[in-house]
Amino acid sequence: MSGRQTNETATESRNEEGPDCCSADHSLSAEAVAADVRTLAALGNDTRYEALRLIADADDAVCVCELEPVLGVSQGAVSQALSRLFGADLVDRRKEGRWRYYTATPRAERLLRALDDTRSLEAN
Repeated sequence: MSGRQTNETATESRNEEGPDCCSADHSLSAEAVAADVRTLAALGNDTRYEALRLIADADDAVCVCELEPVLGVSQGAVSQALSRLFGADLVDRRKEGRWRYYTATPRAERLLRALDDTRSLEAN
């Protein structure tokens, strides 16, 4: 049984018993929720997160070949990580010859700053 079926069953059960005790809701569309989940999933892996940090901290665009030795994973693993970050709109890429160069998007920079800010709050 899927989580959705379980939630629907629970909702039906509550409705049979009487009105809901609360009416929690949020203002995000289904598309916005899906985009947020993609973003969080893209950041939820050590290699992807570290790659994004390296790219965001670089002074210029970063090539896959520069990330491979620093991350300690294969070029294929780095390419997959960057592809996932690109799909989540966290990096931009441009191709020069056979190499691709990556830069952090403004969205990624804001997210990383927010993470830094929350870490700073924990230290205080």
